[in-house]
Amino acid sequence: MEAARALIENNWIDKKKDKELYGKVRRELPKCQKFFREQLGWTIINNEQILKVEKVPACAESYMGITDFTERRDYCLFCAVLAFLEDKEEQEQFLLSELVDMLELQLKGVMDVDWTSFTQRKSLVRVLQFCENIRLLEAYEGSSENVSGGIGHEILYENTGLSRYMAMNFAYSIADFQSWEDFERQQHLEREADRGHYRINRVYRQMATAPALYWSQSDNPDSIYLKNHRQWIQKNFGEYLGGQLHVHKNTAFLVMDENESFGEKHPREAMLPELVLLLCGWIREKEEKGIWKKRQDGCIGVSVKEFQEELYHCRDRYKKAWSKEYRDMEDTKLLAAVISYMKSWMMLDECDGEIVIYPAAGKIIGSYPGDFETKEKNR
Repeated sequence: MEAARALIENNWIDKKKDKELYGKVRRELPKCQKFFREQLGWTIINNEQILKVEKVPACAESYMGITDFTERRDYCLFCAVLAFLEDKEEQEQFLLSELVDMLELQLKGVMDVDWTSFTQRKSLVRVLQFCENIRLLEAYEGSSENVSGGIGHEILYENTGLSRYMAMNFAYSIADFQSWEDFERQQHLEREADRGHYRINRVYRQMATAPALYWSQSDNPDSIYLKNHRQWIQKNFGEYLGGQLHVHKNTAFLVMDENESFGEKHPREAMLPELVLLLCGWIREKEEKGIWKKRQDGCIGVSVKEFQEELYHCRDRYKKAWSKEYRDMEDTKLLAAVISYMKSWMMLDECDGEIVIYPAAGKIIGSYPGDFETKEKNR
Protein backbone atom coordinates (compact mmCIF):
# COMPACT_ATOMS: atom_id res chain seq x y z
CA MET A 1 0.00 0.00 0.00
CA GLU A 2 2.79 2.46 0.87
CA ALA A 3 4.53 1.82 -2.45
CA ALA A 4 1.39 2.50 -4.51
CA ARG A 5 0.68 5.67 -2.55
CA ALA A 6 4.24 6.92 -2.94
CA LEU A 7 4.10 6.38 -6.71
CA ILE A 8 0.83 8.30 -7.00
CA GLU A 9 1.80 11.08 -4.59
CA ASN A 10 5.16 11.83 -6.23
CA ASN A 11 5.87 12.87 -9.79
CA TRP A 12 8.62 10.26 -9.58
CA ILE A 13 10.89 8.71 -6.98
CA ASP A 14 14.46 9.79 -7.63
CA LYS A 15 17.11 7.36 -6.37
CA LYS A 16 19.70 10.09 -5.91
CA LYS A 17 17.31 12.35 -3.99
CA ASP A 18 15.70 9.70 -1.76
CA LYS A 19 17.60 6.44 -1.89
CA GLU A 20 15.71 4.88 1.03
CA LEU A 21 12.25 5.49 -0.46
CA TYR A 22 13.48 4.38 -3.89
CA GLY A 23 14.73 1.08 -2.47
CA LYS A 24 11.59 0.44 -0.44
CA VAL A 25 9.20 1.14 -3.33
CA ARG A 26 11.25 -0.88 -5.81
CA ARG A 27 11.12 -3.92 -3.51
CA GLU A 28 7.35 -3.61 -3.15
CA LEU A 29 6.64 -2.70 -6.78
CA PRO A 30 5.89 -6.30 -7.92
CA LYS A 31 2.96 -6.36 -5.48
CA CYS A 32 1.20 -3.36 -7.02
CA GLN A 33 2.31 -3.19 -10.66
CA LYS A 34 -0.63 -5.32 -11.81
CA PHE A 35 -3.02 -2.79 -10.22
CA PHE A 36 -1.36 0.07 -12.09
CA ARG A 37 -1.16 -1.71 -15.43
CA GLU A 38 -4.52 -3.51 -15.56
CA GLN A 39 -6.96 -1.47 -13.46
CA LEU A 40 -5.51 1.99 -14.12
CA GLY A 41 -3.86 1.30 -17.48
CA TRP A 42 -0.77 3.29 -16.52
CA THR A 43 2.79 2.71 -17.70
CA ILE A 44 5.49 2.07 -15.09
CA ILE A 45 9.06 3.32 -15.53
CA ASN A 46 11.46 1.27 -13.44
CA ASN A 47 15.21 1.79 -13.84
CA GLU A 48 18.34 2.61 -11.88
CA GLN A 49 17.53 6.34 -11.79
CA ILE A 50 13.84 6.68 -11.06
CA LEU A 51 10.56 4.91 -10.41
CA LYS A 52 7.58 6.53 -12.05
CA VAL A 53 3.98 5.81 -12.91
CA GLU A 54 2.72 7.88 -15.85
CA LYS A 55 -0.50 9.10 -14.29
CA VAL A 56 -2.92 9.80 -17.14
CA PRO A 57 -6.26 11.09 -15.76
CA ALA A 58 -9.65 9.98 -17.04
CA CYS A 59 -10.27 13.54 -18.20
CA ALA A 60 -8.46 16.84 -17.83
CA GLU A 61 -9.42 19.10 -14.94
CA SER A 62 -8.39 22.70 -14.31
CA TYR A 63 -6.56 21.82 -11.07
CA MET A 64 -4.30 19.25 -12.75
CA GLY A 65 -1.48 21.64 -13.57
CA ILE A 66 1.92 22.28 -12.04
CA THR A 67 1.05 24.16 -8.87
CA ASP A 68 4.32 26.13 -8.95
CA PHE A 69 3.28 27.72 -12.26
CA THR A 70 0.92 30.71 -12.36
CA GLU A 71 0.92 31.74 -16.04
CA ARG A 72 0.53 29.99 -19.39
CA ARG A 73 3.90 31.50 -20.22
CA ASP A 74 5.46 29.31 -17.50
CA TYR A 75 4.39 26.17 -19.39
CA CYS A 76 5.76 27.51 -22.69
CA LEU A 77 9.12 28.19 -21.06
CA PHE A 78 9.11 24.81 -19.35
CA CYS A 79 8.48 22.92 -22.60
CA ALA A 80 11.29 24.89 -24.24
CA VAL A 81 13.64 24.01 -21.35
CA LEU A 82 12.76 20.32 -21.78
CA ALA A 83 13.55 20.56 -25.50
CA PHE A 84 16.86 22.23 -24.68
CA LEU A 85 17.80 19.50 -22.18
CA GLU A 86 16.94 16.78 -24.71
CA ASP A 87 19.94 17.87 -26.75
CA LYS A 88 22.29 17.70 -23.76
CA GLU A 89 24.17 14.66 -22.55
CA GLU A 90 23.71 13.46 -18.98
CA GLN A 91 25.99 15.44 -16.63
CA GLU A 92 26.75 17.94 -19.40
CA GLN A 93 27.13 21.46 -18.05
CA PHE A 94 25.86 24.68 -19.62
CA LEU A 95 25.50 28.37 -18.80
CA LEU A 96 22.32 30.37 -18.26
CA SER A 97 23.22 32.58 -21.25
CA GLU A 98 23.27 29.51 -23.50
CA LEU A 99 19.88 28.43 -22.21
CA VAL A 100 18.15 31.80 -22.62
CA ASP A 101 19.53 32.23 -26.14
CA MET A 102 18.08 28.87 -27.11
CA LEU A 103 14.75 29.67 -25.42
CA GLU A 104 14.41 32.75 -27.60
CA LEU A 105 14.91 30.66 -30.74
CA GLN A 106 12.58 27.84 -29.67
CA LEU A 107 9.76 30.18 -28.64
CA LYS A 108 9.92 32.40 -31.70
CA GLY A 109 6.46 32.43 -33.20
CA VAL A 110 4.93 31.05 -29.99
CA MET A 111 5.39 34.02 -27.64
CA ASP A 112 7.34 37.26 -27.51
CA VAL A 113 10.41 36.85 -25.33
CA ASP A 114 11.60 40.01 -23.57
CA TRP A 115 14.06 39.42 -20.74
CA THR A 116 13.84 43.11 -19.76
CA SER A 117 10.30 42.32 -18.55
CA PHE A 118 10.21 41.53 -14.83
CA THR A 119 7.15 39.27 -15.22
CA GLN A 120 8.91 37.19 -17.89
CA ARG A 121 12.02 36.86 -15.74
CA LYS A 122 9.83 35.76 -12.79
CA SER A 123 8.29 33.13 -15.07
CA LEU A 124 11.76 31.88 -15.93
CA VAL A 125 12.67 31.80 -12.22
CA ARG A 126 9.59 29.68 -11.44
CA VAL A 127 10.48 27.27 -14.26
CA LEU A 128 14.16 26.98 -13.29
CA GLN A 129 13.34 26.46 -9.61
CA PHE A 130 10.76 23.81 -10.48
CA CYS A 131 13.34 22.07 -12.68
CA GLU A 132 15.80 22.14 -9.78
CA ASN A 133 13.22 20.87 -7.27
CA ILE A 134 12.50 17.76 -9.34
CA ARG A 135 16.17 17.54 -10.34
CA LEU A 136 15.89 17.99 -14.09
CA LEU A 137 18.94 20.19 -13.69
CA GLU A 138 21.26 21.24 -10.89
CA ALA A 139 22.81 24.66 -10.27
CA TYR A 140 26.54 24.36 -9.60
CA GLU A 141 27.44 28.04 -9.48
CA GLY A 142 24.93 30.82 -8.83
CA SER A 143 21.25 30.80 -7.93
CA SER A 144 18.19 30.75 -10.17
CA GLU A 145 16.56 33.32 -7.88
CA ASN A 146 19.04 35.91 -9.16
CA VAL A 147 17.41 35.74 -12.60
CA SER A 148 14.49 37.86 -11.30
CA GLY A 149 16.87 40.81 -11.03
CA GLY A 150 18.28 40.33 -14.54
CA ILE A 151 19.82 37.68 -16.75
CA GLY A 152 23.24 39.29 -16.79
CA HIS A 153 24.53 37.09 -13.96
CA GLU A 154 25.83 33.76 -15.22
CA ILE A 155 24.70 30.52 -13.60
CA LEU A 156 26.35 27.17 -14.26
CA TYR A 157 23.89 24.27 -14.56
CA GLU A 158 24.26 20.54 -15.08
CA ASN A 159 21.82 18.31 -16.92
CA THR A 160 20.85 15.30 -14.78
CA GLY A 161 19.38 13.31 -17.67
CA LEU A 162 15.97 13.00 -15.98
CA SER A 163 14.27 15.26 -18.53
CA ARG A 164 13.85 12.27 -20.85
CA TYR A 165 11.33 10.82 -18.35
CA MET A 166 9.29 14.01 -17.86
CA ALA A 167 7.08 13.87 -20.94
CA MET A 168 4.97 10.84 -21.77
CA ASN A 169 5.69 8.57 -24.70
CA PHE A 170 2.58 8.25 -26.84
CA ALA A 171 1.71 5.36 -29.11
CA TYR A 172 0.36 7.84 -31.66
CA SER A 173 1.59 11.08 -33.25
CA ILE A 174 0.73 14.32 -31.45
CA ALA A 175 2.46 16.59 -33.98
CA ASP A 176 -0.85 18.14 -35.10
CA PHE A 177 -2.42 18.41 -31.63
CA GLN A 178 -3.37 21.98 -30.67
CA SER A 179 -4.88 21.60 -27.19
CA TRP A 180 -5.67 19.18 -24.39
CA GLU A 181 -8.97 18.46 -26.15
CA ASP A 182 -7.07 16.69 -28.94
CA PHE A 183 -5.68 14.22 -26.40
CA GLU A 184 -9.17 13.52 -25.07
CA ARG A 185 -10.51 13.01 -28.59
CA GLN A 186 -7.75 10.47 -29.23
CA GLN A 187 -8.59 8.68 -25.99
CA HIS A 188 -12.24 8.60 -27.08
CA LEU A 189 -11.28 6.91 -30.36
CA GLU A 190 -9.31 4.30 -28.44
CA ARG A 191 -12.21 3.75 -26.05
CA GLU A 192 -14.55 3.10 -28.97
CA ALA A 193 -12.15 0.43 -30.24
CA ASP A 194 -11.99 -1.34 -26.87
CA ARG A 195 -14.85 -0.06 -24.73
CA GLY A 196 -14.70 -2.59 -21.91
CA HIS A 197 -10.97 -2.22 -21.29
CA TYR A 198 -11.00 1.58 -21.35
CA ARG A 199 -14.13 1.80 -19.23
CA ILE A 200 -12.35 -0.04 -16.44
CA ASN A 201 -9.32 2.23 -16.76
CA ARG A 202 -11.47 5.35 -16.92
CA VAL A 203 -13.40 4.55 -13.73
CA TYR A 204 -10.29 3.63 -11.76
CA ARG A 205 -8.39 6.68 -13.02
CA GLN A 206 -11.20 9.04 -12.06
CA MET A 207 -11.49 7.57 -8.57
CA ALA A 208 -7.72 7.65 -8.04
CA THR A 209 -6.93 11.12 -9.41
CA ALA A 210 -10.08 13.20 -8.87
CA PRO A 211 -12.25 14.10 -5.88
CA ALA A 212 -15.40 12.58 -7.42
CA LEU A 213 -16.96 10.71 -10.31
CA TYR A 214 -20.22 12.27 -11.54
CA TRP A 215 -22.89 11.10 -13.98
CA SER A 216 -26.21 12.62 -15.01
CA GLN A 217 -27.97 9.69 -16.70
CA SER A 218 -28.90 6.35 -15.15
CA ASP A 219 -27.59 4.50 -18.23
CA ASN A 220 -24.12 6.07 -17.96
CA PRO A 221 -21.69 3.19 -18.71
CA ASP A 222 -19.16 4.25 -16.05
CA SER A 223 -21.81 4.35 -13.32
CA ILE A 224 -23.19 0.97 -14.41
CA TYR A 225 -19.72 -0.59 -14.24
CA LEU A 226 -19.08 1.06 -10.87
CA LYS A 227 -22.33 -0.19 -9.34
CA ASN A 228 -22.04 -3.71 -10.76
CA HIS A 229 -18.42 -4.14 -9.61
CA ARG A 230 -18.31 -1.94 -6.52
CA GLN A 231 -17.16 -4.77 -4.23
CA TRP A 232 -14.25 -5.62 -6.53
CA ILE A 233 -13.35 -1.94 -6.96
CA GLN A 234 -13.49 -1.45 -3.19
CA LYS A 235 -11.25 -4.49 -2.69
CA ASN A 236 -8.63 -3.18 -5.12
CA PHE A 237 -8.55 0.34 -3.73
CA GLY A 238 -8.61 -0.94 -0.16
CA GLU A 239 -5.64 -3.20 -0.84
CA TYR A 240 -3.45 -0.75 -2.75
CA LEU A 241 -4.47 2.78 -1.71
CA GLY A 242 -6.91 2.51 1.18
CA GLY A 243 -10.16 4.40 1.63
CA GLN A 244 -13.83 3.59 1.33
CA LEU A 245 -15.87 3.69 -1.87
CA HIS A 246 -19.07 5.71 -1.39
CA VAL A 247 -21.60 5.38 -4.21
CA HIS A 248 -24.65 7.67 -4.39
CA LYS A 249 -27.38 8.32 -6.94
CA ASN A 250 -25.33 10.59 -9.21
CA THR A 251 -21.84 10.45 -7.82
CA ALA A 252 -19.14 8.30 -6.24
CA PHE A 253 -16.26 9.17 -3.93
CA LEU A 254 -13.18 7.40 -2.65
CA VAL A 255 -13.08 8.68 0.92
CA MET A 256 -9.78 8.26 2.73
CA ASP A 257 -9.59 7.58 6.45
CA GLU A 258 -7.93 10.41 8.35
CA ASN A 259 -4.88 8.33 9.30
CA GLU A 260 -4.53 6.95 5.74
CA SER A 261 -4.87 10.12 3.68
CA PHE A 262 -2.04 11.20 1.41
CA GLY A 263 -1.39 13.83 -1.25
CA GLU A 264 -3.60 16.92 -1.34
CA LYS A 265 -6.25 16.81 1.39
CA HIS A 266 -9.64 18.35 2.01
CA PRO A 267 -10.30 19.46 4.60
CA ARG A 268 -6.92 20.41 5.99
CA GLU A 269 -5.95 22.71 8.82
CA ALA A 270 -6.18 26.09 7.09
CA MET A 271 -8.65 28.94 7.11
CA LEU A 272 -9.91 28.64 3.53
CA PRO A 273 -10.93 24.94 3.82
CA GLU A 274 -12.57 25.76 7.17
CA LEU A 275 -14.76 28.51 5.80
CA VAL A 276 -15.63 26.35 2.79
CA LEU A 277 -16.83 23.64 5.20
CA LEU A 278 -19.06 26.22 6.90
CA LEU A 279 -20.44 27.40 3.57
CA CYS A 280 -21.10 23.80 2.49
CA GLY A 281 -23.08 23.35 5.71
CA TRP A 282 -25.25 26.30 4.75
CA ILE A 283 -25.70 24.93 1.23
CA ARG A 284 -26.86 21.56 2.54
CA GLU A 285 -29.25 23.26 4.97
CA LYS A 286 -30.83 25.30 2.16
CA GLU A 287 -31.17 22.13 0.06
CA GLU A 288 -32.76 20.17 2.91
CA LYS A 289 -35.26 22.98 3.52
CA GLY A 290 -36.14 23.03 -0.17
CA ILE A 291 -34.91 26.60 -0.67
CA TRP A 292 -32.28 25.47 -3.15
CA LYS A 293 -33.60 22.53 -5.13
CA LYS A 294 -31.55 19.69 -6.62
CA ARG A 295 -31.79 19.03 -10.31
CA GLN A 296 -32.25 15.54 -11.69
CA ASP A 297 -28.46 15.20 -12.03
CA GLY A 298 -27.98 15.90 -8.30
CA CYS A 299 -26.58 19.41 -8.83
CA ILE A 300 -27.97 22.76 -7.66
CA GLY A 301 -28.00 25.77 -9.96
CA VAL A 302 -28.02 29.24 -8.42
CA SER A 303 -27.17 32.71 -9.62
CA VAL A 304 -23.81 34.23 -8.80
CA LYS A 305 -25.65 36.84 -6.72
CA GLU A 306 -27.39 34.17 -4.61
CA PHE A 307 -24.10 32.39 -4.02
CA GLN A 308 -22.40 35.66 -3.09
CA GLU A 309 -25.11 36.51 -0.59
CA GLU A 310 -24.79 33.15 1.17
CA LEU A 311 -21.02 33.46 1.36
CA TYR A 312 -21.21 36.97 2.78
CA HIS A 313 -23.92 35.98 5.29
CA CYS A 314 -21.71 33.10 6.37
CA ARG A 315 -18.79 35.49 6.82
CA ASP A 316 -20.87 38.02 8.76
CA ARG A 317 -22.04 35.33 11.16
CA TYR A 318 -18.72 33.56 11.77
CA LYS A 319 -15.99 36.07 10.88
CA LYS A 320 -15.00 36.58 14.53
CA ALA A 321 -13.52 33.08 14.41
CA TRP A 322 -11.79 33.63 11.09
CA SER A 323 -8.20 34.73 10.61
CA LYS A 324 -7.64 38.44 10.01
CA GLU A 325 -6.73 37.78 6.37
CA TYR A 326 -10.16 36.35 5.54
CA ARG A 327 -12.07 38.47 8.03
CA ASP A 328 -10.90 41.68 6.34
CA MET A 329 -10.64 40.38 2.78
CA GLU A 330 -12.42 42.34 0.05
CA ASP A 331 -15.72 40.82 -1.04
CA THR A 332 -14.65 40.08 -4.61
CA LYS A 333 -11.33 38.61 -3.51
CA LEU A 334 -13.04 36.36 -0.95
CA LEU A 335 -15.56 35.18 -3.54
CA ALA A 336 -12.79 34.41 -6.05
CA ALA A 337 -10.76 32.47 -3.45
CA VAL A 338 -13.76 30.35 -2.39
CA ILE A 339 -14.87 29.62 -5.97
CA SER A 340 -11.32 28.70 -7.01
CA TYR A 341 -10.91 26.34 -4.04
CA MET A 342 -14.30 24.69 -4.51
CA LYS A 343 -13.63 24.24 -8.24
CA SER A 344 -10.36 22.50 -7.45
CA TRP A 345 -12.26 19.96 -5.32
CA MET A 346 -15.06 19.54 -7.89
CA MET A 347 -17.63 21.13 -5.56
CA LEU A 348 -18.86 23.67 -8.08
CA ASP A 349 -18.36 25.18 -11.51
CA GLU A 350 -19.44 28.29 -13.37
CA CYS A 351 -21.62 27.85 -16.44
CA ASP A 352 -23.38 30.58 -18.45
CA GLY A 353 -23.31 33.05 -15.57
CA GLU A 354 -24.65 30.49 -13.11
CA ILE A 355 -23.00 28.70 -10.21
CA VAL A 356 -23.50 24.93 -10.50
CA ILE A 357 -23.03 23.29 -7.11
CA TYR A 358 -22.00 19.63 -7.33
CA PRO A 359 -22.88 16.86 -4.85
CA ALA A 360 -19.36 16.97 -3.36
CA ALA A 361 -20.29 20.27 -1.68
CA GLY A 362 -22.74 18.39 0.54
CA LYS A 363 -20.49 15.41 1.23
CA ILE A 364 -18.32 17.02 3.90
CA ILE A 365 -19.66 19.96 5.90
CA GLY A 366 -18.58 21.77 9.01
CA SER A 367 -20.04 23.85 11.81
CA TYR A 368 -18.87 25.68 14.88
CA PRO A 369 -20.07 24.56 18.35
CA GLY A 370 -23.67 25.38 19.19
CA ASP A 371 -22.64 27.90 21.83
CA PHE A 372 -20.16 29.65 19.52
CA GLU A 373 -22.15 32.88 19.17
CA THR A 374 -22.96 33.01 22.91
CA LYS A 375 -19.28 32.70 23.79
CA GLU A 376 -18.36 35.41 21.27
CA LYS A 377 -20.92 37.82 22.78
CA ASN A 378 -19.55 37.21 26.28
CA ARG A 379 -15.94 37.99 25.30
